[in-house]
Amino acid sequence: MFDTVLVANRGEIAVRVIRTLRALGVRSVAVFSDADADARHVREADTAVRIGPAPAGESYLSVERLIEAAARTGAQAVHPGYGFLAENAGFARACEEAGLVFIGPSADAIALMGDKIRAKETVAAAGVPVVPGSSGSGLTDAQLADAAREIGTPVLLKPSAGGGGKGMRLVRDVSALEEEIAAARREARTSFGDDTLLVERWIDRPRHIEIQVLADGHGNVVHLGERECSLQRRHQKVIEEAPSVLLDEATRAAMGEAAVQAARSCGYRGAGTVEFIVPGGDPSSYYFMEMNTRLQVEHPVTELVTGLDLVEWQLRVAAGERLGFAQEDVTLTGHAVEARVCAEDPARGFLPSGGTVLLLREPQGDGVRTDSGLSEGTEVGSLYDPMLSKVIAYGPDRATALRKLRGALAETVTLGVPTNAGFLRRLLAHPAVVAGELDTGLVERVVDELVTTEVPEEVYAAAALLRQTALAPAAGTGWVNPFGAADGWRLGGARAWTPHPLRAPGQEPVTVRVRRTADGGTELLPDGADTPVRVTPGAFSADGHRFAFELDGVSYTFATPPDGTWLGRDGDAWQVRDHDPVVASLTRSAHAGADSLTAPMPGTVTVVKVAVGDEVEAGQSLLVVEAMKMEHVVSAPHAGTVAELDVTPGSTVAMDQVLAVIEPKETAE
Repeated sequence: MFDTVLVANRGEIAVRVIRTLRALGVRSVAVFSDADADARHVREADTAVRIGPAPAGESYLSVERLIEAAARTGAQAVHPGYGFLAENAGFARACEEAGLVFIGPSADAIALMGDKIRAKETVAAAGVPVVPGSSGSGLTDAQLADAAREIGTPVLLKPSAGGGGKGMRLVRDVSALEEEIAAARREARTSFGDDTLLVERWIDRPRHIEIQVLADGHGNVVHLGERECSLQRRHQKVIEEAPSVLLDEATRAAMGEAAVQAARSCGYRGAGTVEFIVPGGDPSSYYFMEMNTRLQVEHPVTELVTGLDLVEWQLRVAAGERLGFAQEDVTLTGHAVEARVCAEDPARGFLPSGGTVLLLREPQGDGVRTDSGLSEGTEVGSLYDPMLSKVIAYGPDRATALRKLRGALAETVTLGVPTNAGFLRRLLAHPAVVAGELDTGLVERVVDELVTTEVPEEVYAAAALLRQTALAPAAGTGWVNPFGAADGWRLGGARAWTPHPLRAPGQEPVTVRVRRTADGGTELLPDGADTPVRVTPGAFSADGHRFAFELDGVSYTFATPPDGTWLGRDGDAWQVRDHDPVVASLTRSAHAGADSLTAPMPGTVTVVKVAVGDEVEAGQSLLVVEAMKMEHVVSAPHAGTVAELDVTPGSTVAMDQVLAVIEPKETAE
């Protein structure tokens, strides 16, 4: 076994790898950019090395700086994690040339399977069924469009390099091919440095099932069963589980053998995943999609049902050991489900979010595991991947695992950074998910049922009660001037209402009034209400950051940071603060009669398609903002003229920052 291993990644990924290194007694070396100087993975490693400024291209993606860091710290091997350079053949080759062991497959295997076009040709020659699609590499836009027309829409555009759904475009309308091909190339180039595309037939309502393989350097290859990854949004997995409810033992064995043959066809070594697309109505008709030549984000569910530590076996195989078991020794016991918690705001169309983690609660134990790179005080920016953590639940059966995961997500608190935790909890309770009736389009079809844009009245009630509590004099301060205390007391008659003007981002301002009653209780008068609602505050703080009260006969418990501006309940989080009607109204340009276009998320402007004075049509794309590897097109809300343009390509923008102003076109009316 190695003495020292450098982990060439960050966040949750690096923390996960460091955990196994520590268990094996191997010294860990973390790397970090300026943005991650105080990150959790840096603190948990035995040694940490700065490798550059915040942009990934100048730090985590710099092969030269990573190799130098390994040399400076005496590392014998490099673990690439899963992301950044994990599937970069050049990095694997550079490690080998520097005398370092790359903990993963050979550079040749990475290059072969990383090229989806060559990969399909290779596994097809080994007898593995593949999805019908275009052939050949380096196709022009026109050739891709011709291939799509020949296959017949709907088709899927896919980058030949990379994975994770980046750059993928589902095209149902032939007239949209030109624009979608351009967008797919742009995103592929940004994500992988390679804009080569292929086109495949789209299978409606497919299931996405992948097989985990493990191979040593002595010719032994086994599979560790399957993972169901059909719950996806925008081609990104959100929920994964093992095993799949779709497969029977015969199909599982057949797909497992196909995955083993795919691994053998490229001389694979280490942990890898062979991904298949499966028609839900006919599981026996499965097609190879691609092979991920790295550890997958969802590997914990396989670990829980097999009892194997996949990172440990990556290390052992890389160190030259043989697999300590054969295919017949692999058994799947129980059921495991994983949810990806990401920095995104479902109420704003799942746009990337950010901020400072003010309060963190991550469940562990009793069949629940959280893999995370977060700590209180962590700054979540727009430079890196939006995934913050993974919550995994295990049980003797699927129903138990789902129930445990829903409960764990309800306990997950990441105040200060909006996440999708509440959305995931509601998704796991959807009848189709509970029944196991899954396909890759299910989430998109039911998303509107699971996303709420309104702030519940109890959230405003909690915020008002917290503000009222903050106005009360501190205990032990001695005599208090009754005319100076903000408790509504007055000489004669009922106590006065104390108004609390509040506003949640994206919502209209509201005012909640609070007053004490004669018997020492508390009443609320929400905005627009005529009748007060009695509340029973039961504030308790077992951990210093809990707040509970009863509203109209229902009890609520919230997690709150010290300043009380954020509230969390059941995996959802809200920011509620004092509203300023003047500031709240400044969302329109001062340009008379013009509509301003604002940044939908913090990020970087990558494309500007117009100039001041240009005439635009309603719906025309004007700019592209990118954050956390996601592109968002900003379009014209109506026909008109570009009156102002406040950004250029490369501009860094804050959420809601004005980007451009469109002067509406005059109409006959």
